[in-house]
Amino acid sequence: MKITDFKTFVVGNPPPGFGGRYFIFVKLVTDSGIVGYGEVYAATFSPHVMARMVEDVIERHVLGTDPFRIEHLWRRVYGAGYTLRPDVSVMGALSGIETACWDIIGKEVNKPVYELLGGQVHEKLRSYTYLYPKDDEDHAAFYHDADRSAERALEYVEKGFTALKFDPAGPYTIYDGHQPSLEDIARSVEFVRKLREAVGTRADLLFGTHGQFTTSGAIRLARQLEPYDPLWFEEPVPPENPREMARVARQTTIPVATGERLTTKYEFARVLENQAASILQMALGRVGGILEAKKIAGMAETYYAQIAPHLYCGPIEGAANVQISTCTPNFLILESIQDWGGFHAKILKKPMQWQDGYVIPPTDPGIGVELDEDVAEAHPYEGKDLHLDMVAEPVR
Repeated sequence: MKITDFKTFVVGNPPPGFGGRYFIFVKLVTDSGIVGYGEVYAATFSPHVMARMVEDVIERHVLGTDPFRIEHLWRRVYGAGYTLRPDVSVMGALSGIETACWDIIGKEVNKPVYELLGGQVHEKLRSYTYLYPKDDEDHAAFYHDADRSAERALEYVEKGFTALKFDPAGPYTIYDGHQPSLEDIARSVEFVRKLREAVGTRADLLFGTHGQFTTSGAIRLARQLEPYDPLWFEEPVPPENPREMARVARQTTIPVATGERLTTKYEFARVLENQAASILQMALGRVGGILEAKKIAGMAETYYAQIAPHLYCGPIEGAANVQISTCTPNFLILESIQDWGGFHAKILKKPMQWQDGYVIPPTDPGIGVELDEDVAEAHPYEGKDLHLDMVAEPVR
């Protein structure tokens, strides 16, 4: 079997746009007609530039190769151009391609990918969602309203969710980490207190930040949040220096979670070696692919750390997250974009199955979902914006 053709899709995510402005999908085709899909989570260049990077990698390293040779493909791309080091854009491209190869492999042997990576461990996967406003609400106002967030949290709990994520600590900037103001701390405590009062012990609270604090500032904030027992304190300091994140982890009772901006086993090894976090949030469209995520999960197991795959992306990355979670003993929880409805369902030929707070792993071969290419092509993204923006000035 050889890979003989490919295509990329840059798809605009229509309003309300939960999961990002756009999704970058890759399609690989073999000489026997099997099609595999992957998704690229890369935010460093405009999406059409990133799609061209993916195409360049495929043209150089993938066409004419056997999709079963995952390790060989990985090393070729990782080491290309005399690199052999984590590069977020290259690893994003490789992640999408690698996922598409696994999709092909699973379809060729008629097995879900999780059956090829140790077999099914979990029959259902606990999931959480970010707190999103309703479509008819003022989105900007919602994210600053602790009372409305508490009401929304209870609505999600009534629907079946047992964990909810939110990030009330203020803007994050290209100049972080910064020291949180007393107002930032007070607002954060108010959100956590009101959400805890609303949901009681029916749901875990996942406190998100975006690597925005200094070490001392993160510790100050964490100690104020401890009485409300969040399940995690996410990326409290920038991801560059795991030793400083470890200082935060040592001085709070809240488990530290991190990983959405990290790539490869090498960066996650530094997190584990420094005991900087006990919950790893690899994003499978960026980390290096499905097999790389499995290796990271195996390393984490030796430190009694758990995985909670990150999702601010489309449903193909989400499907890859489901595959790795299903076969991983130290899986904790899976990020969902609400209940996998809306455009995340529309762009798939058959949507992910979500039921009472859990994702039910698909039994279809490969990654378990198929991109609806007609829908993808009907929603092209024409802009040049990055996937995410950060404030360009320091917090005053």
